[in-house]
Amino acid sequence: MSINGEYLRVTPDELDRALKDPEWGLDLAEQIQDAQDDDGTAPVEARHFTTHQTWNLLDFLLKRSVFPVDIVQGEELFAEADDWGYGPPRYVTADRVQLAADTLTRMTYDQLVHGVDHCELAAAEVYPQIWDSPMSLDWARDVFPSLTEFFRGAASDGHAVVIWLD
Repeated sequence: MSINGEYLRVTPDELDRALKDPEWGLDLAEQIQDAQDDDGTAPVEARHFTTHQTWNLLDFLLKRSVFPVDIVQGEELFAEADDWGYGPPRYVTADRVQLAADTLTRMTYDQLVHGVDHCELAAAEVYPQIWDSPMSLDWARDVFPSLTEFFRGAASDGHAVVIWLD
């Protein structure tokens, strides 16, 4: 089984309700995932997005670049939530989503991996352990622009983002 990074765009009202009733939030996430499952929705319009197994690589790279928002683990914890897979969900508020989108738009994947040696990833035990060559750094190259588009879409609609590992 693999661990995947999952994202859900929510309105401020949906976030408030999910914080008060995390089971409702999980039901909403599952409904949106099921409805959108492989329907070809562009990331900028999608309510659900996944980074698949690249989440830990992206986390390592973004933290290394001193990214101002934690868009991989989330910033705020759902206080009363059960695990949504591998731990409880976290979220990023709409204003922080805007900051993330603005910052992501000014970045490229090449800038993100600049100066990183694949051996650093192995030493840091970045999941999954596939860091046997310099080419392995390209693993998230196709995911990064889509993640940027997802955050741009969320920011343009004033949405918050719920994040969890599943």
